[in-house]
Amino acid sequence: MALQVQGPFLFFLLALACLSACTECAKLTHYSMPFNRSSFPSDFIFGAGSAAYQSEGAAHTDGRGPSTWDIFTKKHPEKITDASNGDVADDFYHRYKEDIKLMKKIGLDSFRFSISWSRILPKGKLSGGVNAMGVKFYNNLINELLYNGIKPFVTLLHYDPPQALEDEYGGLLSPKIVEDYRDYVDFCFKTFGDRVKHWVTLNEPNNLGLVGYSTGSFAPGRCSSYLGNCTAGNSATESYIVAHHLILAHGAAVKLYKDKYQPYQKGIIGITIVSHWFMPKYNTSSCSKAASRALDFLFGWFAHPITYGDYPQSMRSLVGNRLPKFTKAESKLLKGSFDFLGVNYYTTNYAESAASSSVNISYVTDRCLTLTTVKNGTPIGTPTALDWLYVYPKGIRELMLYIKKNYNNPMIYITENGIATENNSSLPIKDVLKDSLRIRYHYAHLSYLSKAIKEGVNVKGYYAWSFFDDFEWDAGYSVRFGLTFVDFKNNLKRHLKYSAYWFKMFLLK
Repeated sequence: MALQVQGPFLFFLLALACLSACTECAKLTHYSMPFNRSSFPSDFIFGAGSAAYQSEGAAHTDGRGPSTWDIFTKKHPEKITDASNGDVADDFYHRYKEDIKLMKKIGLDSFRFSISWSRILPKGKLSGGVNAMGVKFYNNLINELLYNGIKPFVTLLHYDPPQALEDEYGGLLSPKIVEDYRDYVDFCFKTFGDRVKHWVTLNEPNNLGLVGYSTGSFAPGRCSSYLGNCTAGNSATESYIVAHHLILAHGAAVKLYKDKYQPYQKGIIGITIVSHWFMPKYNTSSCSKAASRALDFLFGWFAHPITYGDYPQSMRSLVGNRLPKFTKAESKLLKGSFDFLGVNYYTTNYAESAASSSVNISYVTDRCLTLTTVKNGTPIGTPTALDWLYVYPKGIRELMLYIKKNYNNPMIYITENGIATENNSSLPIKDVLKDSLRIRYHYAHLSYLSKAIKEGVNVKGYYAWSFFDDFEWDAGYSVRFGLTFVDFKNNLKRHLKYSAYWFKMFLLK
């Protein structure tokens, strides 16, 4: 399905296409669009985000300890599309003031970033010592954001636990991670919570469990030999074990915050879960059930325990004894353990049923379904530079309505939504900046999100992914998600893309 753009917005895009340089985009900032921030509630937050390992760089600077991603990218460069790493990335560690000026220029209300656990605690534990320089960086970053009128929206763990804990006891595979994580977030709440009022415990822990411990394509790169080129792992069990520990770590962090800090710091805390929308491939009962299972295994894997105290019934039935169990006390602790749900939405898939398997068992086979992006030879939406990401804006509305119906209409923040374009170094920068597809993507998704809000979904904010081009995990620097172009060949110079200027116009009050 191609994106359809009509009326004043089409005129706006044509006007953009006529510009010869992005500096001229500023001439359009008074263009009046019928759909803009006034179409959303007055307290709605608009922001953009990134994460520590993807943007900070300074990997070996000022006492930072290695994370699992530092080691993974060095040991397995073949698993990164361009064999790159985040040692330098965007050098946000040294350039944050420059970048915050650009955020202010765009008019963003908020910036979502993550704290690097190993920059704060190089050994992963309080007993191993606190890195004062790391603490200073995050204090300076938070203060600079606030000075510029930008709210910090902080993720405490975004894919990158300390390698020291991986070496000591297997990291997320051990229940010991729960206590060490609680100590780490306790320090963060105490140190930064006087200024940070939005906390995310974990980013995409469901995806981390899948690609880190079942397929092995993300750090620490564990999987069974029948699924990938991994030196160790068990794809039939480890993703569930890791997810279980992460859910318990989340519950412990939320209880700590609510008991010890929230009464006087007055912030809110939640978790970010990534989910596609899933549609039955064909109008059959089996396809409908497959789409439901897909949602259970991806979104419900985490949303169900923290809402209702246990995993979805479909997971318990299909995974059986390989799925860990919560004690009654743990279940009680987890029920309602969030103030908001963060949701990362990018795309939609078709789902149809598949037979169960007794060999080569993994999270993927346990779902008993097949996911596709093509039906009768037609792609589900506009293709992009990533083979899994097709543009299907309607899916964000459908996902929001599903969460409203099935999870007690929680407060929601769209913590990521965005599109990748190919990193084509042969194109002149002036041409790369003309990212009309990204403008259409955000416009269409915001339109459907607005509809969901009018239908009663309690969405409080929207964060574009990402603020700038950065290290995109297994894709490295082969794709660009940013509103801001980073010239990786020329001193990391920043250039606002046309999409950034579109946001600037959209956000004008």
